[in-house]
This record gives sequence, structure tokens and C-alpha cells, in this order.
Amino acid sequence: MGILGDSIEKASAATATATRPIPKSAGAQGSTKAVAQLLGISQRTVERYVKDQIRRPRRELAARIEREVRKRWQPKVRQKAQQRAAQRTGITIETRARFGFTAAPGTTDDGRIRLITQHLPPAYAARLLDAQAAGATEQQLQNIAAEGLQEIYFKDRGRRADGLLVEFTDIDYVEIDF
Repeated sequence: MGILGDSIEKASAATATATRPIPKSAGAQGSTKAVAQLLGISQRTVERYVKDQIRRPRRELAARIEREVRKRWQPKVRQKAQQRAAQRTGITIETRARFGFTAAPGTTDDGRIRLITQHLPPAYAARLLDAQAAGATEQQLQNIAAEGLQEIYFKDRGRRADGLLVEFTDIDYVEIDF
């Protein structure tokens, strides 16, 4: 995943851990052959963690376990938060990136780094979340975000800058919140 996809995943995970924290002990985090394959360890090692025969995994393994548990923690809570964002509340996107423009003659189209925090309405949230769920590329996600920022931030919902096309590049960071 890229920077935008990771940010969507992080926002989704934040909604799930807001209701109940993820389990702290390795034994409480699950046990199957699939878990062993996912983590790249033996099934026997996973069984030892489940039985609390091994209590503290190596630092690198502990980080992998936590990352995988966060991805899967409370899927219904995540789904409801995403549906709410797509249907009612929208999303807030904060980014520091280079924004360039294609506009009418006589205007500047030189890109520059901007820090933007903007609420995007549910229509753009739905497009972004649906595209991510469908396996869209990072560039496709960036294009959707750029279109949303173009229409809401730069064009002010059609009240100014008619014909402006925004280029969203050189992303330093993106944070999304539902």
C-alpha cells in the first residue's frame, strides 16, 4: 500500500481501537496454522504463545503480531465507521504536498508545497473508500483525493476558479480521519 492507502487503513484502525483496545498478550491474539504462515513462524511456536508457554515475543515479532492484529481488529466497527463516513459525515484529510495547477492564461501554475486540512463530503469519502476496497492503486487514490481537494478547497464547491485542474504530487504526509 502507499501513503494514502496506509492513511485510510490507519484511520480505520483508530475507529476500532477507540471502542476496545487490542489484546496485549500474545496468547490472546489468536492461534491457527494461518497465523503461523502469516507471521512466518512455526505453528508450534504459535501454539506456545497461545498456551502462554512463551510470554514475550521478540521485539520484531511482537511488532508484526501487533500490526496484523490491528489490521483485523473489530471489523464490524471499522465497517460501520467507513459506512458512516461514506453516507453521512465525510472525511477530514490533512496533507502536506505539492499542489500545481492548470488554469486560465495569466495565472500561475507553479506548484508549491501547501499544508491543507480540509473536510471532504461523503461523496468523496465513498469514492475513496470504495476504490481502496476494490484494490485501487496509490495513484488512483491520489487522483480521487486531488479531485476532492480541487472541488472543495480550491474551487470552493464551484464558486471560484472555474476550469482549474489541480495536480497533487510530492506528498510529504497524509492523515485521514473519519
